[in-house]
Amino acid sequence: MSPAFLITALLWVSVAGLAFAVAKRAAYWRLGRATAAGAFGWTNLLTIPKRYFVDLHHVVARDPYIAKTHVATAGGAIAAFALVFINYGLAIYSPWLDRLIFLAALIMLVGAVFVWRRRHAKDVPARLSRGPWNTLPWLLGSFALGLLLYTLLPASAMSGGLAILFAVLIGVGAFTMTFGAARGGPMKHALAGLLHLAFHPRQERFAAQGDVRKEQAIPPTALKAPVLEQNEYGVGKPVEFRWNQLLSFDACVQCGKCEAACPAFAAGQPLNPKKLIQDLVTGMVGGNDAAYAGSPTPGIKVGQHGGEPQRPIISSLIEADTVWSCTTCRACVHECPMLIEHVDAIVDMRRNQTLVHGTVPGKGPEVLANLRETGTMGGYDKAARYDWSVDLSSPVAQPGQAVDVLLVAGEGAFDMRYQRTLRSLVKVLNKAGVKYAVLGSQETDTGDVARRLGDEATFQRMAKQMMGTLSALNFKRIVTADPHVMHSLRNEYRALGGRYEVLHHTTFLAELVASGKLSPKAVAAFNDKKITYHDPCYLGRYNGETEAPRQLLKTIGIKVVEMERHGKRGRCCGGGGGAPLTDIPGKQRIPDIRINDARSIGADVVAVGCPNCTAMLEGVVGPRPEVLDVAELVAAALE
Repeated sequence: MSPAFLITALLWVSVAGLAFAVAKRAAYWRLGRATAAGAFGWTNLLTIPKRYFVDLHHVVARDPYIAKTHVATAGGAIAAFALVFINYGLAIYSPWLDRLIFLAALIMLVGAVFVWRRRHAKDVPARLSRGPWNTLPWLLGSFALGLLLYTLLPASAMSGGLAILFAVLIGVGAFTMTFGAARGGPMKHALAGLLHLAFHPRQERFAAQGDVRKEQAIPPTALKAPVLEQNEYGVGKPVEFRWNQLLSFDACVQCGKCEAACPAFAAGQPLNPKKLIQDLVTGMVGGNDAAYAGSPTPGIKVGQHGGEPQRPIISSLIEADTVWSCTTCRACVHECPMLIEHVDAIVDMRRNQTLVHGTVPGKGPEVLANLRETGTMGGYDKAARYDWSVDLSSPVAQPGQAVDVLLVAGEGAFDMRYQRTLRSLVKVLNKAGVKYAVLGSQETDTGDVARRLGDEATFQRMAKQMMGTLSALNFKRIVTADPHVMHSLRNEYRALGGRYEVLHHTTFLAELVASGKLSPKAVAAFNDKKITYHDPCYLGRYNGETEAPRQLLKTIGIKVVEMERHGKRGRCCGGGGGAPLTDIPGKQRIPDIRINDARSIGADVVAVGCPNCTAMLEGVVGPRPEVLDVAELVAAALE
C-alpha cells in the first residue's frame, strides 16, 4: 500500500466526515423556527471570508497571543486541507505542492504548541474550559505532525510501518476535526462558527459604519421586535429559538471571555453566560450538563440539569434566577470572539416567562403594573415629572411651536438625586442660549424597563404612545441625560416606525463647547482631585459614545484617570436590564465591584453620565469617591 494511497484515502474519509459533521449538526439547527422569508440565502456564504478575517479577528485581536496562535493553527489547518485536496484529491502528486503542505503543517504545529503552552501555563485563565479542550492541542498537533513528517520524508525512504504511523497521526487529528465535531466535540465550533458568520441573527453587525448611521438602518444593538400578532411570545423551549440562533450556540469556543466580563458572574449571582450557552446546546441536542468542563454557574452544581428540544427551558435546563440576573449590559456580546448574541437569547426567554407565565421576580410585577396604569414606573402623577424645573423657566413643548432641542428627562426625573443633574443640565442650556423645550406632563416612560423585563406588549404600547406625543411637536433633535431613554428613542423605536435624532447630553454639550456657545473655565478645585469616568453601558457599548464625555471633562481642566475597565469594555454598574427590580442575590453587589475599581486607582470623584449609574454607585455603603454627573461638573465650571 503506497503512502500516496493512504493519504488520499484519509483525505476522502475526512471529506465524508466533514459532510457528515455539517449534516449532523444541521439536523439540530433545523429544529429551530424559521427566519423571516427571504432573510437569508446561499449567497451569504460568500460573506464568510470578510467576516472571518476582518469582523471576527477584529475582536480576537484584543488578545494578541490568542490572535496569533489562532491564525497559525486555523490558517495552517485550512491551508493544509486545501493543498492536500488539490495535490492528492485531484491526483496531481506534485513535490512542490508537498513542500507547501509541509509549510502549512509546520505553521499549524507551531500554533498548536502555543495553544498547549497557554493552557498549561501557571497563570492559565480560570475562564477556559478544560477536559476535551485541553486535549485538543495534542490532537491538532498530531494532525500537523503527521502531515509534516509525511511530506518531509521522500516516498522511497518511507517504509510501510512509517506510512501507517503517519496516517494514524493524521487520522487522529482529522477525526477530531470531522466526526468528533459531529459528536459535539470542541471542533464543532469551527464548522458552526463559519456558518454562523454567514447566517448571523444580526446581519446588521457586519454593515459598514456609514450604513449603520443611515436613518433606515437597523442599529446592531437594538432588540429584535417580535410580532405579537403572530403569537411570538418569546422562547420557552429550545425549538422556539430561530434556527440561526441554535447555530450560533454551537459556534461557542468556550473561551470564557463572556464569563470574565459578566458583572453578574463576578458578583456571584447565578449567571455564567458561557454555561448558559452550553446549556442551550444541551437542550438543543438532548441530555444533561454533566459533560460541561468549565466554571459552573455560581451556586448551581454541574450535572443536575438537563433538557430536550421540546421540553421547557426554565427549571429543567436553566434556573429562572439565571435569566433574571442579567443586567443586559452586553459585555458578554462585546467580548465574544464568535460574535454570539447572549442578551438576545436571555431577553427571548424572559419574554416567555413574562408574557406566557407571568413570573417576573421582585418588584418587577409592581413596576410593570404601574407602567400600564400610569405611564410611570413608580405610579406617579406625570405632571410632577418636571416640578424641579419650575424656577428655571424651562419652556414646555407645544404643538406648532418650533424648537431646536426637545429635552426628554426620563423616569429618573422623579428622583431627587437625578433632579440635581437635570437642573445642572438646564442651567447649562440656558447659559448657552439653546432654544429648547421639555415635554412636561405629556412625557411618559419610553418602555425600556418593560422591554428588558420581557413585557414586549407594554413596551410597544408605551412606545406608540410616546411616538404619538412626539409626532405632534416640532423639534430638530432630542437631548436626554439618560442613555436608556436615548437608546430606546434612537434605536429601538425604529422597528415601530419612530426615527429621531437623539443625543446624549454629554455629546450635545461637547458640541456647544466646540461651537463656542459655551466657554467653561478650568476649575482650580478639580486640580486637587483625582477624577475618573465611568462609562454607562447603554452609552458606551450600546451606542459607541465614549469620547464626548472625556473631551467635555478635558475642556474644564479635568484629566481623566482611567479605571482598568473603561470605554466599551467598561464594567457595568448593575443598574440596567431591570436588575435592581428583580434583585437576584449574589455574594456581593455589582456597584460595590465598580466602586472598588475606582478606589483601586485612588479616585476622589467618579464622573457619570447616567441616572441609573448615579443611583447604583451612590448606593455603595462605606467610604467611597463622590459621584457627580458630567453636567454637574460642567455647570460648576460655568459658575
